[in-house]
Amino acid sequence: MNRRVADEEELQTLLHHAPMVVLYFSTPDCAVCQVLKPRVSVLLAGEFPHVEFAEVDCVATPTLAAQHQVFSVPVVLLFLQGHESMRWVRTFHLAELREHLARPYSLLFGEEA
Repeated sequence: MNRRVADEEELQTLLHHAPMVVLYFSTPDCAVCQVLKPRVSVLLAGEFPHVEFAEVDCVATPTLAAQHQVFSVPVVLLFLQGHESMRWVRTFHLAELREHLARPYSLLFGEEA
C-alpha cells in the first residue's frame, strides 16, 4: 500500500509497526521522480508484497526531508525494523533495488522474492 508521510511522528509510527519500509523522497516537479515512483511501487507490490511503501513530498514537508538528510531527489531509503539500512540517491537501477531487498525480505518474512 502506498501512503504519504506528513511528519516525523507519522513516520516513526510506521517504522515501529512495519518490519520493512521503503521510503521514497521526491518533489512534484522532478520528472525522474514521477517516472520512477510507479516502477518502484510495482516492484514492491509484485515481488515484495509485505514491504510497506511510503512517500515523502520534499516540497510539502521540507523539515522531514532535512531530518533524513535528503537534499536531492529522488532518494529511496530502506528501513529494517525501524533502522535505516540502505540509501539510494538520484541514479540507481531497479535491479539494484531488487537485489538489495531480496535477502532481508526472505529473512524477515520467510519468503523468497
